[in-house]
Amino acid sequence: MASEDSEELTVTSEVHHFSKEEVIDGSSGDMSTISQVSQQIDKSQEVEDEDLFECILGANGQVVLWSAKRETVLSRFDFVYPSYMTTCEGSKIMKAVADADGDLQVTRKNNLHKKEGVVLIEQYLFFSKEREHQSATTLDLVGEQVWRGALFLADFILHHPEIFKNANILELASGVGLTSIVAGMLAKKVVITDVDRGDILTLIDRNVERNREIMKAEILVKEIDFYDHATIDENFESLKDISVIMAADTIYHNQLTDQFFRTILRLMCEPPNKTMYVALEKRFVFTIEDMDTVAPCYDYFLDRIEWLRCQNLSTINWTIEEVPIDFKQYFIYEKTRHLVLWKIAAELK
Repeated sequence: MASEDSEELTVTSEVHHFSKEEVIDGSSGDMSTISQVSQQIDKSQEVEDEDLFECILGANGQVVLWSAKRETVLSRFDFVYPSYMTTCEGSKIMKAVADADGDLQVTRKNNLHKKEGVVLIEQYLFFSKEREHQSATTLDLVGEQVWRGALFLADFILHHPEIFKNANILELASGVGLTSIVAGMLAKKVVITDVDRGDILTLIDRNVERNREIMKAEILVKEIDFYDHATIDENFESLKDISVIMAADTIYHNQLTDQFFRTILRLMCEPPNKTMYVALEKRFVFTIEDMDTVAPCYDYFLDRIEWLRCQNLSTINWTIEEVPIDFKQYFIYEKTRHLVLWKIAAELK
């Protein structure tokens, strides 16, 4: 069990693992796929520096674009459009195909030419999950990756348009912005937030511009720092009509989890009534103390859930529950049994 879970920690998506040395020189690789990536980038007229990227081939056969200057990669995240989306900003979108069990037939990497939709995301390359325990500095890079929880939450969004269509949405700790971009396909407004450290907000801006044509929502990129609620006050005008909040893979450090829940409490005390969706993946480790493989960060998350249930009961009716994860999969990633989704609703009295 320990070795299986350890392996799962290193597999975040089929597009994340590749070797920089496997540079495509035109004599090998899937050139039709390279062409698709290049054509997609050509459509990003407002992103002026795409010439910084060169094509490289991933370990799983995916083609990505690498920027030596930024030490970032530009990755394709392919997905199947839900059947209720028959058109998207002039693109020819086919209806999703279901198998005998009613599950979507998600196109695999050997059929890239059949993909129905693509989200292009720039993210940092040099980061391993194991390093986050070695130095506090590396924790700053966690949000600048796409983790499975973000793709999992993106699936939930596409599967439940009745929640997100024409809604005003806030994403906390959005990282590179993939989940918000997917929400932008349905929502009226999406406020994408993270702590203003390094160039993360600039990175989000670039990713938004790359994917403008698949979104209909107004997009705002702002700072919200869990440790500084003055950033909430500064963005009052942008946040005053938010009814849906979401967050993905923000639970990996207990002190940050404390501040995350204090931020949730602060936001959900303000009208209008809000519903929040928190997606995460249980991270398992083997401890001598327990002599077992455990998920301490998730256990602490559950403790903070109970803390939240007891807060401001005179002014808020809380509804907090785990959401079934049997919704359809639209993105290509390993949907493991360790992915969980929680719903937190606050009804103001």
